[in-house]
Amino acid sequence: MNSTGFPRRPRRPRRLAAEASALVIAAVVAFPLYWMVLSAVRPAGEIESAEARPWTLAPTLDSFRRVLGQQEFGRYFLNSVVVACAVVIASALIAFLAATSVTRFRFRFRTTLLIMFLIAQMVPVEALTIPLFFLMRDAGQLNTLGALILPHIAFSLPFAIWMLRGFVKAVPESLEEAAQLDGASRSRFLWQILFPLVLPGLVATSVFSFISTWNDFLFAKSFIISDTSRWTLPMALLVYFKPEEPDWGGVMAASTVMTIPVLVFFVLVQRRLVSGLGGAVKE
Repeated sequence: MNSTGFPRRPRRPRRLAAEASALVIAAVVAFPLYWMVLSAVRPAGEIESAEARPWTLAPTLDSFRRVLGQQEFGRYFLNSVVVACAVVIASALIAFLAATSVTRFRFRFRTTLLIMFLIAQMVPVEALTIPLFFLMRDAGQLNTLGALILPHIAFSLPFAIWMLRGFVKAVPESLEEAAQLDGASRSRFLWQILFPLVLPGLVATSVFSFISTWNDFLFAKSFIISDTSRWTLPMALLVYFKPEEPDWGGVMAASTVMTIPVLVFFVLVQRRLVSGLGGAVKE
């Protein structure tokens, strides 16, 4: 019986199957995160034991103390924050202006330009690493954070422009005409009216840019060769991963610390992310 006094309707088998499947998929996706955190709080003896158990009876924070007590860890964390924030802000602003241009203006080769954005997104990152290395070397950017910021901005833009193009297109042109009749300039309409309307889309693209930049290891390994002070957090894992005697507890603790900013960033923008993926702008 429910609160209204009528008997409850039994759930449909399809709905039960869908919910069970969702729980199974969620458990499979969350298990690696659980195992990472579990390995980070396990004593060294349990980590090296041949019997892998999905629990520990003697949790310890020794691995986190070794990681956070590492002298250069704070510098690595700050480098990752600088690179990720620079990529997110720059790619969001450039993508917003580019999406507005290809949507609101008519010019030659506009369709060709959009197709080129799509093709650029299909090229594997690994195939461009060596050409980018020589490009950064000739530009004098090796062993600098700019060698990480510039490529990530370039790889974030095609997806961001394509996604924001739909948001800009969904804003009716009559809204811009009405703003012009009220005396608003094009720049005022762009930043005070259009920008807030497409903000959910900007947040959605920023999440993908932030995650890909924050977790990057390939570019950091390829472009930061000798200056260890420019390392980011993924490169910091090499400090604990030694071929002779790897510190698996340190690796897992550092990975857990790396994951926390991503979770915090996701929690802060989750509402706008959901509306952005669902298409919040309506005519």
